[in-house]
Amino acid sequence: MTSTPAAPRPTRSRTLGVDLFPTLRGYRAAWLRRDVVGGLSAGAVVVPQAMAYATIADLPVSFGLYTCMVPLVVYALLGGSRALSMSTTSTIATLSASTLLAAGVAAGAEDPARAVSTLTLLVGALLLLTRVLRLGSLVENISQATLVGIKAGVGATVAAAQLPHLLGVPADPDATGFFRVVGSALGRLDQAVPATVVLSVGSIAVLVLLGRLAPRVPAPLVVVAAGILLVAFAGLTDHGVAVIEPVPPGLPLPVLPDLSLVGSMLAGASAIAIMAFLETVAVGRGVRRPDEPQISPDQELLANGVAAVVGAFFRAMPPAGGFSQTAVSLRAGARTQAAGLVTAALAVLVALFLAPVLDDLPQATLGAMVVVATVSLIKVGDFVVLWRINRVEFAVAVVTTGIGLVAGLLPAVGVGVGLTLLLVLRELDRPRVVPLVRAPEGGWAPVDRGSAAGDDSAEDAAVAREVAREAALESGVAPGVLVLHLDAGLYTANTRPTVERVLALARASSPTPRAVVLESGAQRGVTSTVLDGLADLDRQLAGIGCTLLLARVPRATTDRAMASPWFAALVADGRLLPSVDAAVDAVQTLPATPR
Repeated sequence: MTSTPAAPRPTRSRTLGVDLFPTLRGYRAAWLRRDVVGGLSAGAVVVPQAMAYATIADLPVSFGLYTCMVPLVVYALLGGSRALSMSTTSTIATLSASTLLAAGVAAGAEDPARAVSTLTLLVGALLLLTRVLRLGSLVENISQATLVGIKAGVGATVAAAQLPHLLGVPADPDATGFFRVVGSALGRLDQAVPATVVLSVGSIAVLVLLGRLAPRVPAPLVVVAAGILLVAFAGLTDHGVAVIEPVPPGLPLPVLPDLSLVGSMLAGASAIAIMAFLETVAVGRGVRRPDEPQISPDQELLANGVAAVVGAFFRAMPPAGGFSQTAVSLRAGARTQAAGLVTAALAVLVALFLAPVLDDLPQATLGAMVVVATVSLIKVGDFVVLWRINRVEFAVAVVTTGIGLVAGLLPAVGVGVGLTLLLVLRELDRPRVVPLVRAPEGGWAPVDRGSAAGDDSAEDAAVAREVAREAALESGVAPGVLVLHLDAGLYTANTRPTVERVLALARASSPTPRAVVLESGAQRGVTSTVLDGLADLDRQLAGIGCTLLLARVPRATTDRAMASPWFAALVADGRLLPSVDAAVDAVQTLPATPR
């Protein structure tokens, strides 16, 4: 039995401190045919699909075509995923449309090139700034519930916006939001063009059936070719079927951004940068082979950011990793980013030689492609899973979706990110105090980690009382000593809840302990807020006749904390001990604390 040899790990070669073509190092000649086939297969999907996505943003289809050129080459130069194919996505295109509209760039503007260049440049700059500040891990904290809600909002909103194209009726420029757009389109059903409706239904059916029954066949290419042929030879335009605006032949001419639009685009560009990064990392991780290096968020930020910055000067929309074309490339056997270079070359050939042919592409065909791509973003199963696992996350997903449908996707992203941060802070702010008892085999063990960590329920007081009683009964500690462990270090936000939990445990103990030993090995840093909180805990414990001792505080933390007069006095009193055992022994020599 033979096995496919593992891909060699790339050797490091740096230019100005940056790895170039990391996925091509150790390249094998045997991979070339697979990469060429994979690149051509991905191009057959991504080129027509990107052109369709450009229409989501009310841009000429040429902008989608141009997005398949420079960003792909730049990602091959810097990206860490061997298989990821970068162009634009339905989510990014939708957010781009909202941002351009908010910046005062009218839908279907005669020359939107400078506005698009500004938006793409700003997205790239924000991604690079995130990389410089190493905030990638923070952005990744955005919850899955938020992403489920945003994508559902995108899917429904974009699909609704395609109804005029599918029906062949004029779009209402004043209709905004999912419900108004749907209502406007349905109100014009009597104006629908029968040939357009038939073409739309047929295109959607072909896309869905090929996607399910023959996933290796590039369905977007099939419907694009069929639509062009029907227009050219069946005279569909004579039956009222509208075609796209003429595609200018040749490569994209360089363009300079309009920096006066930066202020009005900043909020939207921030949302696009967040989603571009999350989508790129998610696709890269989803297609990574077990024998390949892990996907580095910092490297993806750099690659995506530079791809956007460079692409901005060549009329590209904000780029991101796309799953559909990446999956096609993988199924065709692509092994490295050489496949991406082939896809970019294919886009260049299309721009140079096939632009006049694309002029016969029906708008309904592009609309059908967009609907099929975006409706797949609405995953009811994800909502069901969230409902079963965590009702709060389900509520976040529903709220985010609802805001996207009613107020627009930019507010939905903002609210979703805000709710995520609130949930993260809520979780981090929980006290992580665990009572410890002597283990039969020696050392110390938690009484009940789940109950001690606790939540903010009404049962907290009863739980605290029971845990304290268990600690007193089960431990081999000298009577009157409550030993507690910090599961995580204190910081500004969780200091007060932790102080309150320690006091609750001490007060719930009967009789009141002479001392509380706080094992603090997890305290790797310290702030003035933390020290003030501990000083307050010391004073309140003293008020009930209890002494606070600290154990196993890391040396670096101790050195910094010595700047606090309270901490220095605690050390001078002999209440900072190297171990829990030493602290328990020291309790026996402490003078009684007056109440």
